[in-house]
Amino acid sequence: MKINSLSLISVVSVLTVAANANAAVLADFYVGGMVGVGGQTLLAEHKNETDPSQMFGAVAGMDLPIFRVEGEYDYFTSSDLKTNAAMVNLYAKMPSTVILPYFGAGIGAVFGGKHTVNVNNIETKNHVDSTAAYQAMLGATIDILKLPLKFDIEGRVLYAPDIYKVDNVSPDLLEYGVRAKMRFIF
Repeated sequence: MKINSLSLISVVSVLTVAANANAAVLADFYVGGMVGVGGQTLLAEHKNETDPSQMFGAVAGMDLPIFRVEGEYDYFTSSDLKTNAAMVNLYAKMPSTVILPYFGAGIGAVFGGKHTVNVNNIETKNHVDSTAAYQAMLGATIDILKLPLKFDIEGRVLYAPDIYKVDNVSPDLLEYGVRAKMRFIF
């Protein structure tokens, strides 16, 4: 009986504190979209291949006072390679008022794409394997006061080793560029 009473008092205390803390929300939840341009390099043993690329994606996350955590989906396309990436990112924000600088890192996977190789007018398509991917970001958030929108401009580099294997060749993917992101805060 005493344990149940103690449990009830604990739950009521936590709910009372949480209800008062809700007036000053510490975390903002958001969804958003992004576009970007940059370059895409396939690093192989004897030959590196670089093409301009475009990126489209979506994000969902939680914005805390010092950190930001988000899940991200990206679609990368260039003249030779089209692939997808799913990442989990952690950002550290620098204190400021309107323009908030940040840096971050992410880990995830590259999956479900194809690399088209054209040699002597013979086209070969190599399917991208699911493989680990890592990324680093550096950017700034523009916070428009009174609106539930935030805009991010960032530079980023993504690395994925051994995206496919054909004839003992396993190229690594290096995707880099600049992207603009718009986030809607709930």
